[in-house]
Amino acid sequence: MAEPLVAADASLDEVRAFFESDRYATTTLTPTIEDARPGYARVSMEIGSDHRNGMGALMGGVSFTLADFAFAIASNVGQAPTVTASSTIDFMSAPKDARLIAECEVEKSGRSLCFATVRVADGAGNPVSRISVTGFRKG
Repeated sequence: MAEPLVAADASLDEVRAFFESDRYATTTLTPTIEDARPGYARVSMEIGSDHRNGMGALMGGVSFTLADFAFAIASNVGQAPTVTASSTIDFMSAPKDARLIAECEVEKSGRSLCFATVRVADGAGNPVSRISVTGFRKG
């Protein structure tokens, strides 16, 4: 197995510092990494006017990007370098408030593949989307 990019016992500050280099997610969403450990991540963000589509609803790419960012964290902390190989998203409902929370759980982790589910909810816990991800371990 290739050496992890982020150690399994990395502090939350170390995880945040490493993932600051994920510029697309960090500059477009300004997310907060709330929890990170091997196989799990919780990330949140505040929805702003830049995150809305022409109808005023949340742009689907916002939910997807937040989920992909959570997956990147959950699948890379303490693991071989991992990238998304495929993912599917189900949009469930519009957020009822201005906060999004993505929680990723890696359900199966193998040598070359891992499988995860990311659930995105609003600040009140109402489901917004569900994303199934297959990750490829590059090591």
